[in-house]
Amino acid sequence: MVITLLFSVELSSAQSVYLPNSYQLYQKFNADIYSVESSFHTSLRPFIIDSLINHRYDSIMNVGVSSDRKSWLNRKIFNEHLFDVKTKDYTFYGDILADLQLGREFNDKRTTNLNTRGYQFGGTVGTKFSFYTSGFENQGKFPTYYNNVVNTNAFIPGQAYARHYHGLAQDSQDWSYVTAIVSYTPIKQLNITLGQDKMFVGDGYRSLLLSDYAANMPLLRLTANLGKVQYMMAWTYLEDIKEQRFDTFGSYRRKWALFHYVDWNISNRVSLGFFNALISPEADAQGNRRGFDLNFINPVLFASSLGSSDSPKDNVLMGFTGKYKIFDKTAIYGQLLLDRFKAKDFFSGNNTDNTNGVQLGIRGADIFKVERLNYLFEFNTVKPYTYSSKDPLSSYSFLGDPLGHPFGANFREFLGIMNYSVGRFDFQGQLDYAKYGLDATLTDNNGKIITKPYPATPDPTPVIGQGIPTQLYYAEGTVSFLINPKYNLRFEVSGLYRLEKNALSDSKTTFITFGVRTGFRNLYHDF
Repeated sequence: MVITLLFSVELSSAQSVYLPNSYQLYQKFNADIYSVESSFHTSLRPFIIDSLINHRYDSIMNVGVSSDRKSWLNRKIFNEHLFDVKTKDYTFYGDILADLQLGREFNDKRTTNLNTRGYQFGGTVGTKFSFYTSGFENQGKFPTYYNNVVNTNAFIPGQAYARHYHGLAQDSQDWSYVTAIVSYTPIKQLNITLGQDKMFVGDGYRSLLLSDYAANMPLLRLTANLGKVQYMMAWTYLEDIKEQRFDTFGSYRRKWALFHYVDWNISNRVSLGFFNALISPEADAQGNRRGFDLNFINPVLFASSLGSSDSPKDNVLMGFTGKYKIFDKTAIYGQLLLDRFKAKDFFSGNNTDNTNGVQLGIRGADIFKVERLNYLFEFNTVKPYTYSSKDPLSSYSFLGDPLGHPFGANFREFLGIMNYSVGRFDFQGQLDYAKYGLDATLTDNNGKIITKPYPATPDPTPVIGQGIPTQLYYAEGTVSFLINPKYNLRFEVSGLYRLEKNALSDSKTTFITFGVRTGFRNLYHDF
């Protein structure tokens, strides 16, 4: 059926040019993609650049570019990629990337730093094939709250293993990671992507269904654009950093993940989406590998909600997205996540085993008729024990990080972000308030940490904030000056205030940082 649709639907031409997912970059498309005249599918990221956003992309990539810069050095610093080759048959570009930052945490009188050296290369071959890769080697000293998270998990959130030599916690961290994808568009309605990258489902800053908070994962993704319908099916191969290893090489335990997502533009104003995820361990704790299951290649949405035919340890989630453009350049959006869903119990009210999450938000561009003043306001909440599984290996996580919201579960959050660009200057402010429940001891499980096993006898009336009720206040402001738009070379100054408080303690962070930064990527520290 899918193949038939691919050849029967007409669509505006699409190209397989990859656009790295970055909130700072993507929100600059708000005026176009949330216009009531646009039919662009906004809820699946990274975007593939096509004719609907190409004009805006060209405009962003030429901010501050001047033809008056004639010398090679001036052009490379301010206008161009370091390497940039364009011919009739192929294109290629490359850049050296760096994040060099110095900061000060005032509460602990701690000097922080970040020393990142990296690269990016990309290009196209013909009109159907493209590739992109970037890599980063990093050393850094973080604010105390962030460093505590790293030492607890032995992992830099969303990036890579922290190299903890001799198993010891570190005051400074050392890590590296790579993004690499190849993209092929055999026909204009179908894109095939293979590599190591992230995915994001939804229109918000956060996603409860599938976010880019966790690290890059090995993936194969098929995306079909069928006019008003966009269909995505992806397979990923995940690891668990904490589960007991069973082989002689000491490899991390592994699991497969299958994702389906369909986004339907009912009209230019209204869209509905349907999401399905299946997490399945590769082997049990004794190393007995499971056989092949047809659910892993089933293209039918929600077919995997039936779970595997031979593994009761599979973890299945389903969800829905929605968007309505209430005004030109302004959209309300939402998500509904259902875990351990049983329809007969849900509608009867006997739903103590159902766990779920809800997102509601509004975002747009040119608020108060000020061009390039973009905004987002969002509410997120997830019930305790959502995403977890009786077998911790099957939790909705990758290398210990949630595949959904960074807070895990058992939380409620309100956030707002505003961004304004004028010339080369970019200003962004963020406010975040959250309430969640912490565990008093390592053996406690109040439903926030999703890698802990789902209780054998769960509380029949779980409440958000159960455990140690904790409040988080977070504020951040950033000012940047763009030097070269092609690889986002900029000088940036940022200030952060964070207060986490409960009946046992208050943890306060006041922090400023400045430096030279490059690249397009989402690095989260608002948790």
